[in-house]
Amino acid sequence: MEMTEVTGVSLKRGSLAVEGSDSMAPAEEAKRQKVLDSCLPTVQDGLEHGSPPTSGHVPGPPEAVNAGQGRKNSDVQLEEEEEEEEDGLSEEAEEEEEAESFADMMKHGLTELDVGITKFVSSHQGFSGILKERYSDFVVHEIGKDGRISHLDDLSVPVDEEDPSEDVFTVLTAEEKQRLEELQLFKNKETSVAIEVVEDTKEKRTIIHQAIKSLFPGLETKTEDREGKKYIVAYHAAGKKALANPRKHSWPKSRGSYCHFVLYKENKDTMDAINVLSKYLRVKPNIFSYMGTKDKRAITVQEIAVLKITAQRLAHLNKCLMNFKLGNFSYQKNPLKLGELQGNHFTVVLRNITGTDDQVQQAMNSLKEIGFINYYGMQRFGTTAVPTYQVGRAILQNSWTEVMDLILKPRSGAEKGYLVKCREEWAKSKDPAAALRKLPVKRCVEGQLLRGLSKYGMKNIVSAFGIIPRNNRLMYIHSYQSYVWNNMVSKRIEEYGLKPVPGDLVLKGATATYIDEEDVNNYSIHDVVMPLPGFDVIYPKHKISEAYREMLTADNLDIDNMRHKIRDYSLSGAYRKIIIRPQNVSWEVVAYDDPKIPLFNTDVDNLEGKPPPVFASEGKYRALKMDFSLPPSTYATMAIREVLKMDTSIKNQTQLNTTWLR
Repeated sequence: MEMTEVTGVSLKRGSLAVEGSDSMAPAEEAKRQKVLDSCLPTVQDGLEHGSPPTSGHVPGPPEAVNAGQGRKNSDVQLEEEEEEEEDGLSEEAEEEEEAESFADMMKHGLTELDVGITKFVSSHQGFSGILKERYSDFVVHEIGKDGRISHLDDLSVPVDEEDPSEDVFTVLTAEEKQRLEELQLFKNKETSVAIEVVEDTKEKRTIIHQAIKSLFPGLETKTEDREGKKYIVAYHAAGKKALANPRKHSWPKSRGSYCHFVLYKENKDTMDAINVLSKYLRVKPNIFSYMGTKDKRAITVQEIAVLKITAQRLAHLNKCLMNFKLGNFSYQKNPLKLGELQGNHFTVVLRNITGTDDQVQQAMNSLKEIGFINYYGMQRFGTTAVPTYQVGRAILQNSWTEVMDLILKPRSGAEKGYLVKCREEWAKSKDPAAALRKLPVKRCVEGQLLRGLSKYGMKNIVSAFGIIPRNNRLMYIHSYQSYVWNNMVSKRIEEYGLKPVPGDLVLKGATATYIDEEDVNNYSIHDVVMPLPGFDVIYPKHKISEAYREMLTADNLDIDNMRHKIRDYSLSGAYRKIIIRPQNVSWEVVAYDDPKIPLFNTDVDNLEGKPPPVFASEGKYRALKMDFSLPPSTYATMAIREVLKMDTSIKNQTQLNTTWLR
């Protein structure tokens, strides 16, 4: 078992478009989310779908949070919601601007060397390949707590006599739906909306009552006679809290309170998807729960639970939304909890590979038998010239002026135009209100911080920063922990190789213990863990312990006191295995001629009865199709890095030659 190091040569091999790259085939680029009038006639293009913590892509936290966690102060939240429509950019405009500036933006990003990713475990010769040339080349299926892999294979709706007629989705006109939504969201001064019952029958009135109550949670209805005509009058039942709390009395007691379903999504991250679903269902996002977040640039399949929304309503969204599919519905007593998943199963295609069959065989056998170094992947550290770990370090140092400066200052490389203007205004005037006016999208982290500075003043940066949702704030300090861990693991492997040594740490249950001299042969490298720094962990009893201390001391942090004045930013620490061996590993090399054709079927393809692709024995290009399962909080890109032996940073990939498709 050999260990090799990143070299100058390995950084210049091939072309790999990795996480965060949004280059897609023209047909896919043109494919936008479309809405049928019957679903949401008043939906605005400008809705913002849960901005990440920085203007670049920021990775998921060690423990993702539910849609409703990390909420802002209620008055600020309401202010944001009131401004949401007028402030938003259309998704199309954002994507076009992103495509134009992406390559320039990445010139100033990070490489693997910048974040401590320097070692490989295997000795095979690397080769090049293209990852995520199409987002459909990267498919993630969640593995539930029972060990079953989630698949979308059933679109049927459970039969339930309590469900209203399908007519509830069509009985209201587009204008009536718009008026009801404005009433529901308190967007006008009306206290009620009256809908005339044309072709008055008891059945028709019942359907209108059901439609309003089921499609607009929080509204109640009554029937009134006005000048000889029948009207259904909608009004608020319980003030502004009604939106957040679905109507309790309308849900059958015999039915589980949560509708669980499998969500298949394309090119959307989990929070974006939940924001879209909540908007179309006219409910708050915090009634959804899930076991883990999934990346944007992929096809992902995962289980979601939602409080007191019927399978019938959810299934209706399949007629309205592109790039989403909902199915495998069931009613359960409990929501889903973060971290309950056992992991994820990946199906990945690396296109246009240059490796020989022998090289591929060696690489995949090594991945299956030895595994890969469990580094935190590049997406953990952001994609702009200011890495997220630098902000995290400043938070831990209690250097709040630096935190503000790192988030708001101008930076090298292209960014979205409005962010550049916002940063320029900030650098010139240090006026948060003036800088905020430059931002059409105010829910990005820069907008949230500027709003906080406007509210609390420049002398209370801690409170201003606190307006950013808690989960996003913690991402910064978790990024710093990950940065330290990557560097320390590289040092550990450089110093001691791929075998356990006395003083290493292993877990017994949840407790870390040291390997003694006499026990060293009872363990393998796959048992060894290393700590993320914190006040509740122990460090190895060998040279690497001093390396931790030196690194934190150089960053003006005290390894013996990782508690922070602000409790949220106190780090307890954790343990992480240094080598991961994927499960259920399989692979095949296929030949193909058209770089745009799919090389395997998705769940939706199978539901639609599409035959699987047939491959010729020879073709212009070769692709490596690989399947493997990983535990939670491990990075598939790091497994792929070990196979290809190349730098997976977006900066590196944008500097490589990708002309083979042109």
